[in-house]
Amino acid sequence: MAPSLPTVAVDLRALVPTATGIGVYTQSLLAALARRGSARYVGLAHAPLADPGEIERLGIGVEVERTSLGVVWQQLRLPRRLRRGDVDVLWSPLHTLPWRTPVPAVITVHDLTVWLYPKAHTLKVRLSQRPFFAHSLEQARAVVCVSQATARDLELLFPGHRAKTVVVPEGVDRFFHPAAEHEMIAIRAAFGCPEGYLLYVGTLEPRKNLDRLLDAWLALRERDPGTLPLLLAGSTGWHSEALRRRIESLAPLGVRHLGRLPQLELLRAFQGATAFVYPSLYEGFGLPPLEAMACGVPVITSSTSSLPEVVGDAGLLVDPTDVDGWSAAIRRLLDSPDLASELREKGLHRAATLTWERAAEAMEPILLGPT
Repeated sequence: MAPSLPTVAVDLRALVPTATGIGVYTQSLLAALARRGSARYVGLAHAPLADPGEIERLGIGVEVERTSLGVVWQQLRLPRRLRRGDVDVLWSPLHTLPWRTPVPAVITVHDLTVWLYPKAHTLKVRLSQRPFFAHSLEQARAVVCVSQATARDLELLFPGHRAKTVVVPEGVDRFFHPAAEHEMIAIRAAFGCPEGYLLYVGTLEPRKNLDRLLDAWLALRERDPGTLPLLLAGSTGWHSEALRRRIESLAPLGVRHLGRLPQLELLRAFQGATAFVYPSLYEGFGLPPLEAMACGVPVITSSTSSLPEVVGDAGLLVDPTDVDGWSAAIRRLLDSPDLASELREKGLHRAATLTWERAAEAMEPILLGPT
């Protein structure tokens, strides 16, 4: 009789109620791991998943034990479930573990923003991580960081875990791909921007540094009223009220907030963009620039945190606090078809090296190590 497969339980709180950046990571990497067929994966959550997607299609079981607060479920209900004896390893893609974890555990650390940029998070988020994070690092058999930048931040703020810290970069879904020329024309027309547009994808929140992006765009438009429109796609986040009002006031000039787009609409937004602009002050990985590169869109992003690591030489890097630098970089790209073409090709090549399949190949032995 063939030996039974090891069972990995996965904390799926990041997929409730909607899949944000960590949710995309969890769903994409879990699906890639399950396709490898080396383990049995079971998802555990405190509420039904908003969009089970590929997890459900792959036949991964999802057990839901309804609890109003995810942290209460994690600290009380999850350990009780793990004590049944049918789970070999727990993987938490959401930074923390139960205070007492009855099985070997692996955590993924995406960023240290709760400590570096505490005002970027609600009190609820801070309270769900701060009391448990250091203890989780001690408990975990392995600590997976999504970038070298995050690993450096972790060692700086919580030294002593380097020996069990492993960097496994995120990937980009094959769903993101370039459009044919005739498709691009139709996409731009559908967005009301036949000449093209600049695109930002991400949450509207202070850490994303969008006020400086708006300043840079306005400076360009003052010199050239024909400057391409700026489209912003993503949900509204923490402390975004003033920013939303400013965006609304700039609508007559060509700034539009598209809101959170369904996946197919998001793909179309990427495919039709003339350039992708991402001025974030800090990212643990920064998936949107990678998705843009996979769609053949030239990228301009910040020269800080993990973003140079993600983009490599396939994008223009700018100090996120330098408004004039952002204006100059956008102008340079728009004025140089050769540069745009070069970045497009480099970006496609770069995106091809960062896949969820490659991430799963690296992650699997970490999860299935000695139990």
